[in-house]
Amino acid sequence: MTDLSHASRRRFLQTSLAAAGLAAIGAPALAAPGQDAVIAAARAGLARTGGRIARRDVVGVADFTQPSRAARFHLVDLAGGKVESLLVAHGRGSDPAHSGWLHRFSNAPGSAATSDGCYLTGDYYAGKHGRSMRLHGLDPSNDQAYDRAIVVHAAWYVSPQMARERGALGRSEGCFAFSEADLGQVLQRLGPGRLIVAGRL
Repeated sequence: MTDLSHASRRRFLQTSLAAAGLAAIGAPALAAPGQDAVIAAARAGLARTGGRIARRDVVGVADFTQPSRAARFHLVDLAGGKVESLLVAHGRGSDPAHSGWLHRFSNAPGSAATSDGCYLTGDYYAGKHGRSMRLHGLDPSNDQAYDRAIVVHAAWYVSPQMARERGALGRSEGCFAFSEADLGQVLQRLGPGRLIVAGRL
C-alpha cells in the first residue's frame, strides 16, 4: 500500500469498509468517520464473522486511523442506532516513537503491537491490571491474540487529562487499554460473546 497514490488508497479504504469494515495498514489518516460509517463497519464485521458471534446487539469498533488522543473506540448499539466513543490505547510496537499514531499492525508474539481484525470477546478475569476480559482473534491477522494475552483492561496512562496535556495516550503491549472510568461500561456492554472490529475506517 505504501506505493499507492492518495486517491488509490482512499478508494481502497472505501471498498474495504463496504466489504469488511477494515482498511489497510498503509492507509493515510482521514477525517474522523461519521456515525453512519461506524455503524456500517459494525454491521459489516457481523456479516463477515457470521455465526461465530452469539450476541449481536452491541459491537465495539476501534478506528486506528485516528490518533490516540481521539475518542476512537466506538460502542455501537445496533438496536438503538447509537454510538458512544471512548479513548483507547494502541500497542507500543505499533508506535515505537510514541507519536500517538498507530503506524503498523502486527500479530507476531513479542511484537507488543496492536493487531487488526475481528475479535470475539471472552471471559472476564482478574489479572495484573485488575478486572479484564479475554479476546479471541478470528482472522489470520489477529489469531495469536489469545496466546499473546491481548485483552481488554484499564490503564493509568489512558485518560482525557493525559490526552489533553501530552497530546497522546500511553501505549499498551497490544491490548485494548481504557481509562479506569470507562472500563466498567466497556466490560458490561461488550460482555462475552460479542464482536470487536479493529482496523482503519
